[in-house]
Formats: sequence, C-alpha cells, structure tokens
Amino acid sequence: MSEQLPPALDHVAQLLGRFPGVGQRSALRLAFHLLRRPREESAQLADALSVLHDSVGFCSQCGHLSGAELCEICNDPRRDPSLVCVVEGVPDLLAIEATGEFGGHYHVLHGILSPLRGVGPSSLRIAELVERAGQGHIEELILATPISVEGEATAAYIKSLLTRTPDLLLSRIASGVPQGSELEYIDQGTLGRALKARTTL
Repeated sequence: MSEQLPPALDHVAQLLGRFPGVGQRSALRLAFHLLRRPREESAQLADALSVLHDSVGFCSQCGHLSGAELCEICNDPRRDPSLVCVVEGVPDLLAIEATGEFGGHYHVLHGILSPLRGVGPSSLRIAELVERAGQGHIEELILATPISVEGEATAAYIKSLLTRTPDLLLSRIASGVPQGSELEYIDQGTLGRALKARTTL
C-alpha cells in the first residue's frame, strides 16, 4: 500500500482494505487505530478472528448464522414454524427482526438469481426451500427478496417451483411509498407499485 510504512503496518492496512466499503484511507486509519490501542486489545481481536470460522456456521434448517446445528430462531418454541420468510441474506433477516413485527421462521437464500454474475438456482439455497415446503409443515411462505429486477426474478422463479405445492400460501412483501414522502419526488416504479398494492380502507 505504501513503501513509507513499516511492512507490518502496511500488511495490516492491506488486509483491512479487503473488507467491503473500506478504501485505502479508511484501511490506514483503522491500522493506525489498532497500533495506538493497547496490545491486549489487538490480542483479543486476533483471538476472536482465529476462532471465528470454527465457532460460527450456518443453521442446517434456515441458513442463518449459528453456533450450533439450529439457530436460536429455529429453536425458539414461541415462534411459528408454519410461517416462513424467504430473504436474500443474513442482513435482511436482521433488518426484519429489528422491526419486531415477524414471529415466524426464515429461509436464507444467500444470494439472488443473477445470470450476468453467474449466479443460478444451484448457487442458492432454493432446493432446500423446495424440500422444506414439500414437507407440509409450512402454511405461508413470504417472499422478501429485494424489490429489484433480480429480486423479482428470484421471487418469480421460486413461485414457479412452489405454485402446485398443496395448501401453501405464497405472498410477497409490499412495496410502495415510504412514510413521510412527497408523491412528486417518488420515482415512477415505486409509485406504480404502490398503486398496484393499494389496500381497501
């Protein structure tokens, strides 16, 4: 990164620069910050990173992060296993959990269909979802993939696989006008979806 830095510090900055959203300057600031902190803090960080892959895996049922075979959500008896929300990734799951409005289970796809990037059905946890749905324990499947071309294509593909599954209700998250927005500043696609998803008063 820089020949003017000590090799050890430069190496740390290069490694930090590999993280998403961390540019060269941010990586250097983080490296300097670590250098200024007590040695014990760096040792704690190194220890935590060294056991990360051995201690954290994915839930065998839903694909969420877990330190055991099943995650805390799938193991929670207070949650409704007949209601399953399908999401692209763990950040989406966490965002929905933060609302406090969902009491069912999840299915994490770990991506969405994107032919241009070489992401097809076999790259995602779609086969596992079809298998779960076929067991007859799920009553409603909420497709909460992103409101984008790729997200909609993923939802449509899943729907095509599960349309004939007996007694399974397929639903899609609503999209439309954000709260507090002025209609004149809303893009046409969002406003059009809001009109199509209108509800009776």
